[in-house]
Amino acid sequence: MTYYPTFFPVVRLLALKLLMGLAIILPAHADRLKDMTEVAGVRGNQLVGYGLVVGLNGSGDGNTLLTLQTIQSMVSQFGQSVPTSGIKGKNVASVMVTADLRPFSKPGQGLDVTVSTLGEAKSLRGGTLLMTPLLGADGQVYAIAQGNLLVGGLGVEGNDGSQLIVNVPTVGRIPSGATVEKLVDSPLLANQDIVLNLHQGDFSTALNVADAINDYVQDAIAVPLDHTSVKVRGPADPAQRVSFLSMLENIEVDPARPAAKVIVNARTGTVVINGDVRVTPAAVSHGSLTVKVDESQNVRTVQNVILNENQAAAVAGEPVIEDDTEIIAEQETNPAFVFNPGVDLSSIVESINAVGASPADLVAILEALRQAGALRAELIVI
Repeated sequence: MTYYPTFFPVVRLLALKLLMGLAIILPAHADRLKDMTEVAGVRGNQLVGYGLVVGLNGSGDGNTLLTLQTIQSMVSQFGQSVPTSGIKGKNVASVMVTADLRPFSKPGQGLDVTVSTLGEAKSLRGGTLLMTPLLGADGQVYAIAQGNLLVGGLGVEGNDGSQLIVNVPTVGRIPSGATVEKLVDSPLLANQDIVLNLHQGDFSTALNVADAINDYVQDAIAVPLDHTSVKVRGPADPAQRVSFLSMLENIEVDPARPAAKVIVNARTGTVVINGDVRVTPAAVSHGSLTVKVDESQNVRTVQNVILNENQAAAVAGEPVIEDDTEIIAEQETNPAFVFNPGVDLSSIVESINAVGASPADLVAILEALRQAGALRAELIVI
C-alpha cells in the first residue's frame, strides 16, 4: 500500500507549460459593449409547475400517495369520483416542469420546457405531459405546458434485480412545449435612463465604457454609477430605444487590465494564473516527502514432536502466518530558486517547472509566497 500526502492528486499540469507561451502581455484590444455588458431590466424569468406525465410503460410512480392524490384530483375535474384505492399509478409519474421565460416574450410564443420526475418513476420515455400551469416567483401563471417528451436516457431492469441505465431517463424535454400566456412588463420602455451592467465589475472599465459612449455620440450622456453600472441617458421617444441600444451595443471599448489573481480548484488540481501576477524578490526551496508502506505475510511451517514409549515422531503442525511490514520514507531535495523584483508570469512558471513541481507543490509555493507578502495577487481557492 502506498500513501502520497498531497492536497489533491499529483498530476503535472500541462497548462503550466502552455501558460509560458501565453504569458506575454498582449496589447489591450477593444470589445463590443454587447459582449461586456447587459442592459438592466432585460432579463429572463424562471417558471416552475407541477404536473403529471401519463402513458408510461410500467415505469411510473406506482402506488405513491402523492401521485394517486394528483390523479384523483385531475379526474374529478372531468366529473369522475374515484377513491385512491381504485387507482393504479404504474403508468403515471408526478413531475416538476421548469422553463425560462425569455425577455420580451409575447403571449402565444413557445418555450422549451424541462420535465423531471418527483417520485419513484424509473423512466419518462414515451410519456406525455398533461396541461401544466407554469408559475413565476409572484405565483401568477405565465405559461401553460403540454406535449410529448423527448428522453435521451434509457433504463432497463430485469426480474432478478439487474438493471442497465444509460444517461438520465428520469428527465425529458419538450421543445416549444409551453405557450406564453402573460407578458412580463419591462422597465426598459418606462424609464428614460438606460443602465448597462458589466459582466466583470471594474472601476476602470466602467469609466472606459462611459468615456467611449460619450466620445461616440459627442455628448455627456453616460455616467458611471459604480464599478458595475453605467447610466446612459436614452432618447425620450420610446420608438427610438431599439435603434439607440443597437448603436450602444456595437461601440467598442478597451477593457481595463484585470486584477492579478491566482485561481486554484482544490478538487481537480487546476491552477490558473493571469498575466498580471507579480512576485517581489523571494527565494523558494521546496521538497516533498513520500512515504511507502509495503505489507506482506510470511508463512512458516512448524513441526510437533510426539514422544512414544521407545521412539519420537515428528508431525507437521498448523502453519504460522507472520506479518512483514516495511516502511520507506523518501525526501526529495529540490534546489532553491530566486524570484527577482517584479517578475512576471512566464518567469514564475519557468522557475516552478524547473524544479518539477506538481499542482500540489505549486499551491504550497504560492500560498507560502502570499504569506510572506511576496505574491502580488489575490489567491482564490474554489
